[in-house]
Amino acid sequence: MRNVRSRWRLMLPLVLGCVALSIAGALSAQAAEPAAAGPSAAGLWQKVEDGEPVLYVLVVDHNGIFEGVMAKLFPKPGDSSASVCSKCTDDRKDAPWLGISFIRDMKRNGLKYEDGNVLDPRDGKIYSAKMTLSADGQTLTMRGYLGISLLGKDETWYRLPDTAMATIDPAIIAKYLPAQAAVVKPPAPPAAPGKKAAPAH
Repeated sequence: MRNVRSRWRLMLPLVLGCVALSIAGALSAQAAEPAAAGPSAAGLWQKVEDGEPVLYVLVVDHNGIFEGVMAKLFPKPGDSSASVCSKCTDDRKDAPWLGISFIRDMKRNGLKYEDGNVLDPRDGKIYSAKMTLSADGQTLTMRGYLGISLLGKDETWYRLPDTAMATIDPAIIAKYLPAQAAVVKPPAPPAAPGKKAAPAH
């Protein structure tokens, strides 16, 4: 009996050490995995100033790489500012602001979206950017910065209901969400009385 107890005393630290290593390994593996569950930044968002919407942003998920599009503009009466990115130097040169892809290459890491960039269409400058989604998925904070994140500015956007998608130009939906555009494509108008419908091609 004494031999069993002495052996157990010798083995106990080894057993506890193995258990501790197993737990630590499981936790580190869990932490290393990207958090696929939870809300996504994909969807329609609005930027608000002085209680009024100034921009709708469509965020699209391309297999884990996120893109942001200026989906609806709210110009002020008499606003004569340029509506094309005349100072852009890449593929967005002279692209209309409406429908322009101004956020690119955001990579999801749980509720954070990192290593992206944001275009200011007013001057064509491109800044580093990251986004943070709230735990409830209802607010999205986008931070553009030059150099380091501390030297940047935050914008907070608010999620719009799915019904707001109906207010977006169908051409934008067709370009960035082609699968959804195909689903909501309106049916062909019925033929006028006495006329046969044109055959489908």
